[in-house]
Amino acid sequence: MDLTFSLEQESAALREGRAGHQSAARVRRRACQVDYDVVVVGAGVAGLYALHKLREAGFSAKAFEKGDGIGGTWFWNRYPGARVDVQSCEYMFTKFPELEQEWDWTELMPRQEEIERYLNFVADRLDLRSGVQLETTVTAMSYDEATATWTVETSRGERVVSQFVVAATGCLSAPIEPAIEGLHSFAGDSLYTNRFPKDGYDFTGKRVAVIGTGSSGVQSIPVIAEQAAELYVLQRSAAYTLPSPNRPLKAGELEALKAEYPEIRKAQWASPIGSARFGAVFLGATELPNILETPWDEQLQRVNKLGVIAALGWADVTTNLEVNEAARKLYAEGVKRVVKDPQTAEDLVPHYPLGCKRMIIDQGYFETFNREHVHLVNVRRNPILSVTERGIHLAESHLDLDVIVYATGFDAMTGSLSRIDVRGRAARRLGDVWSETPKAYLGLAVAGFPNLFTVTGPGSPSVLTNMVTSIEHHVEWITECLSHLRQHGCRTIEAMPDAQDEWAEHVNGLAGIVQTDPSCNSWYLGANVPGKTRVYLPYAGGLPTYMERCAEIAAENYTGFAICAYEDG
Repeated sequence: MDLTFSLEQESAALREGRAGHQSAARVRRRACQVDYDVVVVGAGVAGLYALHKLREAGFSAKAFEKGDGIGGTWFWNRYPGARVDVQSCEYMFTKFPELEQEWDWTELMPRQEEIERYLNFVADRLDLRSGVQLETTVTAMSYDEATATWTVETSRGERVVSQFVVAATGCLSAPIEPAIEGLHSFAGDSLYTNRFPKDGYDFTGKRVAVIGTGSSGVQSIPVIAEQAAELYVLQRSAAYTLPSPNRPLKAGELEALKAEYPEIRKAQWASPIGSARFGAVFLGATELPNILETPWDEQLQRVNKLGVIAALGWADVTTNLEVNEAARKLYAEGVKRVVKDPQTAEDLVPHYPLGCKRMIIDQGYFETFNREHVHLVNVRRNPILSVTERGIHLAESHLDLDVIVYATGFDAMTGSLSRIDVRGRAARRLGDVWSETPKAYLGLAVAGFPNLFTVTGPGSPSVLTNMVTSIEHHVEWITECLSHLRQHGCRTIEAMPDAQDEWAEHVNGLAGIVQTDPSCNSWYLGANVPGKTRVYLPYAGGLPTYMERCAEIAAENYTGFAICAYEDG
């Protein structure tokens, strides 16, 4: 008896599964021994939690991590000033009451070093290190339709077979190397914020240029300015930033927070962004009326009191471009109150809508430009022509430098997985599929790639929320799904194309007028990557609404997924 099945046969079975999920389609398979039930790609927040939940559910799992330490984003992004923009009491796993009582945060919004230590603490307490293989890059993954398994290849020459793969590769972990002529010709030191030296770097007395003013640039520039002899900030697009409320936790404050953790967690999970305390730090609980109905004098009084924060909180800012423009002008007034040079202040004001990009939390960013040795270069007026042996050649001048720091961003949400040679049905490459239409059903699974789950993939709330909270939900949903498949003797699950298309249309419909404005070129849209399809990637409907829909889909026997059970014949 032929125990293999053709693509046509399985496609028919999948169509049957799409028509009705109450009884899974059955197809024959060739027996295949697996090394693990699940391979997890990555050992950051998502990879560690996935490894723990899978083990807890009785699955054998192995995580592969390219770094020589765990932590993911918080292992790689160790640039000066790296810090989270969520309060420490909410930027931690929420399902380990004992661990959260043991761990002591020292700041309101912790630094990279402290978060990395926390993740290592969790890994040790949950005995996760034994399941992580470090210094191992996953280079390729291919799906075998005959055996319904994945073969995972690594940089060490290994070939590991598993039934499922959980891609915990991160939303912001695929660095962009800028396409600048002569990039590697510089004789000085070239540093990248996404892979900064572990031991740090001493900028004392050096002539430094920082290229990029996204989050990494905005956070690192004030720190570098404290050491450098000359600092040139090369800016293409100004950033919306807010002064950080960060401070050391006061005596007794942490103990009080620990006592409130149960209430904090309830509020956190009910919040649209997975963080109940973010807005209150800046604005309190009061939302202002429509800015167009507020006299200019009252608006300016608010600027005098709050600075750039005065631009926040007004009603209808994200739904009305006229209102948004008024808030942007108020933001400009706040910048002018801090930055002394009028032209520099003008250049530091974004000329795209408020809310187009993620707001950055800074520590002394605008004040830095009042230092005599700090110079803002607007590369829209004075573009970079090339990197030379001695520095950077601009259209109007040459910068003689000792150090160039590249803070040039990421191929967000899809880049980290697209860069792996992932082959699904008919050996179709995921990178090619996503270059056409970067989408995933619920942000969790991609049509044509059975048994592959994407944590915080395109179409998930992820980057619009507290990432830890979203990750916990995604991993728990995936684990429950795998347990369901095991319980019902099912071997494969796959997102159906029509369900995936409907979800992508729904996600794009939630983007709002700010994101669809032509001046908005955000990495939310993939607009920072040349040639990347412009489509809104994250789900903007809020975490509770998203979780409710995911729960409904699971309760309906995984509507929108084709589930197949296999018999050996």
